[in-house]
Amino acid sequence: MKILYLDCGMGAAGDMLTAALAELLPDPEAFAAELNGLGIPGVTFALIPAEKCGIKGSRMEVLVHGEEEQEAEEHGHHHHHEEEHHHDHEEEHHHHPEHEEEHHHHHAHSTLPGIEETVNALKLSENVRKNVLAVYRRIAEAESAVHGRPVEEIHFHEVGALDAVADVTAVCLLMEKLAPDEVIASPVHAGSGTVKCAHGILPVPAPATALLLQGVPIYSTEIKGELCTPTGAALLTTFADRFEAMPLMRTEKIGYGMGKKDFPRANCVRAFLGESGEEKTEIMTELSVNVDDMTAEEIAFACERLFEAGAVEVYTVAANMKKNRPGTLIKIICAPEKKEAVIRAAFRHTATLGIRSVETKRYILSRKSESRETKWGPVRVKSSEGYGVGREKIEYEDLARIAKAEGIPLEEARKAAQAALREEN
Repeated sequence: MKILYLDCGMGAAGDMLTAALAELLPDPEAFAAELNGLGIPGVTFALIPAEKCGIKGSRMEVLVHGEEEQEAEEHGHHHHHEEEHHHDHEEEHHHHPEHEEEHHHHHAHSTLPGIEETVNALKLSENVRKNVLAVYRRIAEAESAVHGRPVEEIHFHEVGALDAVADVTAVCLLMEKLAPDEVIASPVHAGSGTVKCAHGILPVPAPATALLLQGVPIYSTEIKGELCTPTGAALLTTFADRFEAMPLMRTEKIGYGMGKKDFPRANCVRAFLGESGEEKTEIMTELSVNVDDMTAEEIAFACERLFEAGAVEVYTVAANMKKNRPGTLIKIICAPEKKEAVIRAAFRHTATLGIRSVETKRYILSRKSESRETKWGPVRVKSSEGYGVGREKIEYEDLARIAKAEGIPLEEARKAAQAALREEN
């Protein structure tokens, strides 16, 4: 199984994610040229070499009408801000009045419908276009929530808006090209301190970023500055399947996407692309329920309710109870976060007076399901691999549909479907 792991130990921004993922391609420079052919108005891309703390990588330079967005210089990330929410690091980023006048005269402000119109005009596949619009709408909805205005009334400065569209489009394209089976990101270093904007002094992470990162493990250290931008947060939460430490994997390529500013630590996002390791495990909760005064029908009903509550395995074992009465041991396996709900269901639907609980490790094969076309229509195929084992199995419901339609036994339908799939391959 192909895994993409994103190391966000110095936060994340759209341009950094773009550069890190581009380095995983066979020809990163060709990808930059491809981006320039998309037709984003006034936007040009350039993948340039960069170095942080002695580590070589790349930086994706995004120019809008020949200039980069002047955003939170705390971190040198590119990201947009709502019209009245421009980050402006007072100590390090002074604007000359004449430059301000020229800047605001030259660039207009964009609304979300206008940005969606721009995206719809780009030369993109439908899947990439859908992802770009979904990510950008998430950003706009976060800005809308923190400013207390309808999404349609949020205005973004043209440079910031197009810069974010460029970053989001590039990352969505890269995800389609790399096509990982699973995307995992580390806990996100959000930064610390404060940032000044038109509304006053705001804490880091900025309100929109904090909203986008709800439910994600984040942290801060002594490093002052905004390390994760709204664009970076929206992209991470859109594509990452989970946030945790690096899993066991055989790395094939590593990409380094650099930010502009220098810190005591290398200011970069690292992207690791490789195959999952042999061992795939997960921590589960095992619950044990003993009963000796329930009928078989009642136990069957209870097992169904336990699955509905979140159990992944429920099975029964014959057991001797008090006074040597024959009884039943109900074993339940569930994820730790489902434990309370499953326990409640067990007490509600069984006659037990007590439940035992232990944490256990479950070894599992990597699994995925895909739909394949046959002369009988689409057929779902489940595959699993790991520990030197590889298996494929056609979904029972699809086999049953074929058997009924053709008036043949289930086993004959299985053989026919397998033969058809082999011919397709």
